[in-house]
Amino acid sequence: MTDREPPRRRVPGPARQSPSARRPSARRPGPGSRPAARRPRSRAPKRPTPLRLGSPRPRLRMVSLGLTLVMTVFVVRLFQIQGVDAGAYAARAEQNRYVSHTIAAERGQITDRAGNTLATSVDAYDITADPTMFTEKATGVKDAPEQAAALLAPILGQDTAPLAKKLRTKNTRYVRLAVRKEPQVWKQIKDLKQTLADQARAQGHKAGVLSGVFADPSSKRVYPNGDLAAGLLGWVDAAGKGGGGLEQQLNKELAGKDGKIRYAQSGGRQVPTAGSTEQPAVPGSDIQLTIDRDIQWAAQKAIADQVKKSDADRGYVVVQDSRTGEILAMANAPGFDPNDLRHANPATLGNPAVQDAYEPGSTAKVMSMAAVLQENVATPTTHVTVPNRLHRGDRLFSDDVDHPTWHLTLNGVLAKSSNIGTILATGQLGRTQPEANRVLYSYLRKFGIGKPTGLGFPGATPGILAKPGKWSTSQQYTIPFGQGFSINAVQAASVYSTIANDGVRVEPTLVRGSTGPDGRFTPAPKPKENRVVSARTARTIAQMLESVVDDEQGTGIRARIPGYRVAGKTGTANRVDPATGRYKGYTSSFAGFAPADKPRVTVYCAIQNAKKGSYYGGRICGPIYKKVMEFALKTLQVPPTGAKAPRIPVTFGPPSS
Repeated sequence: MTDREPPRRRVPGPARQSPSARRPSARRPGPGSRPAARRPRSRAPKRPTPLRLGSPRPRLRMVSLGLTLVMTVFVVRLFQIQGVDAGAYAARAEQNRYVSHTIAAERGQITDRAGNTLATSVDAYDITADPTMFTEKATGVKDAPEQAAALLAPILGQDTAPLAKKLRTKNTRYVRLAVRKEPQVWKQIKDLKQTLADQARAQGHKAGVLSGVFADPSSKRVYPNGDLAAGLLGWVDAAGKGGGGLEQQLNKELAGKDGKIRYAQSGGRQVPTAGSTEQPAVPGSDIQLTIDRDIQWAAQKAIADQVKKSDADRGYVVVQDSRTGEILAMANAPGFDPNDLRHANPATLGNPAVQDAYEPGSTAKVMSMAAVLQENVATPTTHVTVPNRLHRGDRLFSDDVDHPTWHLTLNGVLAKSSNIGTILATGQLGRTQPEANRVLYSYLRKFGIGKPTGLGFPGATPGILAKPGKWSTSQQYTIPFGQGFSINAVQAASVYSTIANDGVRVEPTLVRGSTGPDGRFTPAPKPKENRVVSARTARTIAQMLESVVDDEQGTGIRARIPGYRVAGKTGTANRVDPATGRYKGYTSSFAGFAPADKPRVTVYCAIQNAKKGSYYGGRICGPIYKKVMEFALKTLQVPPTGAKAPRIPVTFGPPSS
């Protein structure tokens, strides 16, 4: 060994290790190696654990799912609104925004033959309301409908409860409170509406209780002549339709055609900028009647005065143009005022001149005489011996007065209105009584008995005339003098016009024509005509009728008119009481025409059940005939003919023994 210092032992330094080898070795020590001495490690301070954020994905998924559900709901609802229920929603929106109103057509006028107004229409208003504007939300008043109804009731003349009920109507924006009110009524409501609106604003309310009340322009039917020809004209009901008479019969022509307007509204008022659609109303036609207003007035006054004087149930006068069949007047008494139906007696609302069926009595004898003359079984001077009583069938017949045996001509039978003489004369119409019945029946039918008058008037009666095979034993002998069958007043007048018109019956007419909305006049169709008897027979009957008025033995002397030749016939018939169906009282009548030799005017008068004074037709209806005929002849400027009347004998002397 040398004194040299032994060599130092090399201690290998730490080898560079890969990051993966920096971790503590897990290798076991090799054989013969010593475990390495552990160095004490100093504790490093602990670092705080860093915060780790949660994953946003679950939350995004939840939000996305929620949004998807919401969008799905919106899409489904949108599809339902725009696809499935689009029509219903559109209709509801349309209903709430747009309002449709009817534009009432102007009703046509009714005038007389000279153009004088008998019925016309004037401006009026339908009072309406929007119920949605009477809610507490709209007005700020809890009982707005009741308050509004209480204010409107006295103005409209209605009860409060029905008005309040209308103002509470649901699911509508339009109710009609009253129809055809005068402009003054709407002005009163409008002024009150404005006053309440001002008070509501001052008190802080949303609106006045009448803010939802409005007015639609309309029209009201008026009759400027009051009760003149009321039974003929009729009336218009609350719905604007004809309720009777010519107003009902000619309603389609008079009414025209209603129009319609549709506009956007807000708060019950039209939005002027939103536009509107309008279908204009077509006015009704004006109707010109054959009636002469002045003659109608004269006839109505005459019959009304006599009905009142006689305390009769009713009466009627018909005036007809003998040549054309045109009705110049049709008057009834008692009557009514169509302007005020509330105070009218329901029993007077009709037109008895065409609606009453009654037994005519002796005025019907003219038809029997026409048949006798036309069949050439007698002449006006044929002698007829008339006993005080005549036994036929199951009855003993008499005349109106007791008398000794009369020795009359056929003309005298008519002049003195002998029932017995008429039975004897018509008995010559056939070899047997049934044959005579059939002949007489054929003439009655030709004169229009048992048939419609042709006027087409509502409720008109055709009368009652049984076929001859069904005539009872007594009817075989009563029908010739006017009992046992029934007629109306227009039919009776038409019989005399037929004689006046040389035996040609012209169907009665009431309408001359109409003027449409275009201003063009259209004449009424020409009436039907038929010959009943020859002109010769008709003129002979006319001369016989003159004897009734001119001869001192005639029953119609009270119908004489100075300067004119008058043909006429009286009638007094037993009357069937409509209430009991039994005979009670009398039908008094007079019929005739003038001038007798050149007829122009026919007048027929009848009074039912006169209870004061005389009930004979010549006494109470003869004067009416005279008044009306005189007035009609002057009105129509019919001059006297100046010709003298022939004198046909009424009686003949008894044969010498």
